Amino acid sequence: MKKIVGLSIIASTLVLAGGDVVPVEPKVEEVMQSTLPKHTLKSNYQVVYNTIPSVTDSFMGMFKEGMFYGRLRSNTFYFKWEAEKEKQNSHISTGLGGSLIFKSANYNDFDFTVGAYYARGFFDENKDPVNRLKPGKDVLSRFDYTNTGSKSMGVLGQAYVRYTGLDKTNIKVGRQIVESFYAKSNDTKMIPNTFDGVVVESKVLAKTKIRLGYLSEQKLRDHTTTHSVLAVGDANSTSSNNPQWSENDDTAMHKGLTYSRLKAAGVATDAPLVVLDIENKSIANLKLNSSFYAVPELVSEVMVEANYNIDMGSYTLSPGVRYIRQFDNGAGVIGGADYKGKLAGKTGAVGGYKDASSLDSQMIAARVVAKYENYKLNVGYSYVFDEADLITPWRAFPTSGYTRSMARYNWKANTKSYRIELVRNGNSKGIYSNLYTQMSVLHTDADESKGGFDENYYYAGFVKNFPSLDHMQVRFRIGYQDTEEIDADGLDTRFEINYQF
Repeated sequence: MKKIVGLSIIASTLVLAGGDVVPVEPKVEEVMQSTLPKHTLKSNYQVVYNTIPSVTDSFMGMFKEGMFYGRLRSNTFYFKWEAEKEKQNSHISTGLGGSLIFKSANYNDFDFTVGAYYARGFFDENKDPVNRLKPGKDVLSRFDYTNTGSKSMGVLGQAYVRYTGLDKTNIKVGRQIVESFYAKSNDTKMIPNTFDGVVVESKVLAKTKIRLGYLSEQKLRDHTTTHSVLAVGDANSTSSNNPQWSENDDTAMHKGLTYSRLKAAGVATDAPLVVLDIENKSIANLKLNSSFYAVPELVSEVMVEANYNIDMGSYTLSPGVRYIRQFDNGAGVIGGADYKGKLAGKTGAVGGYKDASSLDSQMIAARVVAKYENYKLNVGYSYVFDEADLITPWRAFPTSGYTRSMARYNWKANTKSYRIELVRNGNSKGIYSNLYTQMSVLHTDADESKGGFDENYYYAGFVKNFPSLDHMQVRFRIGYQDTEEIDADGLDTRFEINYQF
């Protein structure tokens, strides 16, 4: 068990001492929510806790008055290549599993959450080697499978203590889900992406939300142990098979930032991820957001965004703009400007990049969102400057809400993207009695000199809760990539069932 998780367990047993607590009457909205299931699942996979434990007046009451939240899950992935070849074959994989989460009652301004997750992967290893699995690879740990033969994952996904004694502020210490601009749970497979660290959330400033996180380690969705936030495993980091899967092996990870290169450069291989989010609504109809991340001695980014809501009577229009500036703090010389790692150690104008050893870069994005009754139309554009690729491998996406569609990474340098999206029956409660529908068309204008290819991506997603059983939810998502790259076109199909209790 890592130190930060140990800290949360120690805190839960040592700091909760004495004192009387005056019971708090539930708010009206809490009473209304009690008619909903204890927890529900939004279309973006974030869990909504409609009923939570209340305040207790004793230490033992933390356990007696706590609540369990269960979830059973099935997720099936089928990827169909248009062109079959030696290292590219159509395949199917399935995951079965679930989670059991316990939230304690609040005593003396402290409470805690513990969550256990399990997944069992199924695929034909003789026909479909594990290294060829695409979106369905996360139903198991590839690293564990190639070293132990295990197709199962059992993990402690959450284990944190929360302190609520400060005005409109809570502090979480331990392993937790983080939903920020640069780091998210992205729970689209079997087990969410989680982090070990400290996160402070506050609304103490009027009409302002602040989130500050110090994340020492990450546990990706297909990992059973925590790992570095920004280092690729290699033969010097572990003697096990397939060391490239032992640390941060996310698809969007900068492949040039290997354990060995970081060590040779004198940079810590276990550097933390620091994130900061600020949202302000002081001006009527205007929402301002800013976010920041830093991995010391390597790379950092700043994002600013503005969205303005215009009420047109029967419908609304919301224009928005986002700007990102990336700062190279040493990672460029180590890993190169290309996040695929092909420019590591190179200098000058190489591989289509004007400066192969710099990660300084920028992105601009704009959109217009129109809402009418239960429909939402989103027309978006993004452009990553012709400088370096954006580095954001923590399952949050810099083009999200603008030109992000399922499985598309469109933040390589000199890439322009255009998307139109239509959503029907969206809601914030996570119960889709009426069929939730999301459809989009994405066009990506890539830079061929950097190894990119122009692409059209067509996506449709559906979410439905059964009318007679709102605890059960079915999801079906499908995406088709049509590219100018030879033999790269394919169909990505996903079917999922969730039962929450």
